[in-house]
Amino acid sequence: ANTHEKGFINMNFFTILLAVLIFGALIFVHELGHFLAARAFGIKVYEFSLGMGPKLLWYDSKKSGIRYKLCMLPLGGYVSMAAEGEDDAAETDDPRALTNQKPWKRFIVMAAGGFINLFAGFILMLAVVLGSVMGSTVIAEYSEELRTEQTSTAEYGLLPYDEIIAINGKRVHTMMELDYEIMRHGIEPVEVVVLRDADKDGTAEPITLVVTFPTEVSSGQTIGTRDFAVFRKEKTPLSVLHDTFYRSTCSIRMVWESLFDLITGRYSTDAVSGPIGITETVGETVSYGLFPVLYLVSLISINLGVVNLMPLPALDGGRLVFVLIEMIFRKPVPRHIEASIHTIGIILLLGLSVLVAFVDVGRLIH
Repeated sequence: ANTHEKGFINMNFFTILLAVLIFGALIFVHELGHFLAARAFGIKVYEFSLGMGPKLLWYDSKKSGIRYKLCMLPLGGYVSMAAEGEDDAAETDDPRALTNQKPWKRFIVMAAGGFINLFAGFILMLAVVLGSVMGSTVIAEYSEELRTEQTSTAEYGLLPYDEIIAINGKRVHTMMELDYEIMRHGIEPVEVVVLRDADKDGTAEPITLVVTFPTEVSSGQTIGTRDFAVFRKEKTPLSVLHDTFYRSTCSIRMVWESLFDLITGRYSTDAVSGPIGITETVGETVSYGLFPVLYLVSLISINLGVVNLMPLPALDGGRLVFVLIEMIFRKPVPRHIEASIHTIGIILLLGLSVLVAFVDVGRLIH
């Protein structure tokens, strides 16, 4: 009973409802991107659906002829356009059909969903930055709270008032980037570049150090940790936008590099989370307040945008590859070939979704 309660402590009705609302909002934003782009180019739209399966609520617009509907299954959604998803060999003379648009217009329509998710993530990240402390990359002190029984980075030459500008060759602009690079690369001795005003004359010079950071195990993975506090940054319109931009781009890199680490075996499949695992994370994050929840939603939105734009069959990015081929060679790939590739992609994605769901459930009950 204790194990059961521990695994499902955050999976109450409120948590599930909040997770459904978060997923629904992000899916709505994604499909809205496709919808607005299609309408802007005069493409005929039949349906705008939030959710999948049997419809619960719907409205038929007399002016546009578009059906707007809310369906029973909360995960998923789509925008149905003329000639999209019809018989592979079918041709249509309708000038408003998606397939009859110029390639660059189709490219924008297909990419719009992912890009609007990235934009939504940026706006949410802006709200997080405005409502939370902005940390710099300048070392303030070695505090007892962050001290570990392992090695101290002070032993390797890092000093208070040093401004860390690069770790392992990667430029860092914010505390989030600093922590991420330490977490990712700090599991072994790493090159750290700092700006140091050694003569106290206001002129800082770059110094390169080789530093060994303390490590810890989180979710079965060894990561590097920071053992010093950093100074806060003053909030100005420019500094807020600067911090928001680099936090957002760091989040995008986190998605790409996490996938790379998963493929190369650094992270196991136990580190992957699907809707069930994310729901549990939502439950844990709610207890910390509004801005941690907004930060989590920002990360999910950015993740959704990046993954959808990856050049994988069945995803928007996979469809963009075929449009690019058409733009380069001035000839489209036969529709039946493209449809077959996307069908295989859908089957593989469904299989991956089932695997991730089993991993999530297994993590909850153990």
